[in-house]
Amino acid sequence: MESSVTGRFALVYNPRSRRNMGDKSSYAPMARSLLGENFIDPADRSLLDAAIAQLAARDMGCIVVDGGDGTVSDVLTAIHRHYDPARFPALAILPSGNTNLIAGDVGFGLRGRKALDLLVSLADAGTLRQKVRRRCGLVVEWPEAEGKPAVVGMFHGAAAFTRGIELAHQPAILNHYSHEMAVVVSFLSSVAHLFTRRSRREWMQGNPITLRAGEKSVRHGNCFLFLSSTLQRLPHGIWPFWNVAGGRTDVINYLHVAGQPSRLGAAAWALLRGRHPAWLRHNPDYCSGCEERIEMALESDFVLDGEVFSPGASGRIVLSATAPIDFIHA
Repeated sequence: MESSVTGRFALVYNPRSRRNMGDKSSYAPMARSLLGENFIDPADRSLLDAAIAQLAARDMGCIVVDGGDGTVSDVLTAIHRHYDPARFPALAILPSGNTNLIAGDVGFGLRGRKALDLLVSLADAGTLRQKVRRRCGLVVEWPEAEGKPAVVGMFHGAAAFTRGIELAHQPAILNHYSHEMAVVVSFLSSVAHLFTRRSRREWMQGNPITLRAGEKSVRHGNCFLFLSSTLQRLPHGIWPFWNVAGGRTDVINYLHVAGQPSRLGAAAWALLRGRHPAWLRHNPDYCSGCEERIEMALESDFVLDGEVFSPGASGRIVLSATAPIDFIHA
């Protein structure tokens, strides 16, 4: 590898991600030696934010992210804060985290030494953006919380989704399973909760949410489940949104399921297989679409890329899409 690659891309490396913690290879030391100041392994978010600010000041055109969804979200947030939207850098996502939902859609496809070798080769040839998938980040803002910075991710959820994630984060589950398996175990636990009368009543009732999607669609009352994403593909063929996967990439896909929804079992079975039969699309308990802006008023916490957030004192958040971002793939 030649030092000429220095300056063509930066690498944000999370040594605390699950797959990196057990990596005893020469990959990380080699990347550090090769990239110098462009090898970034920050101890916390404030240091990452400062490092991305420096990259923006130098107009760094490509950032490689080696970590999971949380690391990608932190990088997207810092990019949104410091880069001119007209000059967003390209991203290459190397999946090394507890959850890699984002990489499943827009990942580079390789990690470790193989990924580094290919990135260097592409940089030397000037073809880093030769193969890209274009997506937007999903911005969450608290419009009535002055001074609270926006966060950016790619998958957002509330109501039952938040309950499931909170179950997955319990030590009794996390200490015995990888996060991806913990989510599966939590889902099964959530289903089990629905079979007891008390838990079923509590979960099915949902949480109070007011939703405005775009200019016309307004939903009031309790919400059993809310999901939104700027991704275009989810694992295992799941696609819970009415629009066709692979459609517009500059909008937010969303699904709203009302409290006490009818035919929940049949709906879940269809959505888990990426199917949207006519009876489901015409059922008023289920609402889906894609919009550039979504406003929400909610009392309970929500989740962005696996991290739980509070809606704040006002309970109001706004979802929007960033400018398009090029995600490099091998």
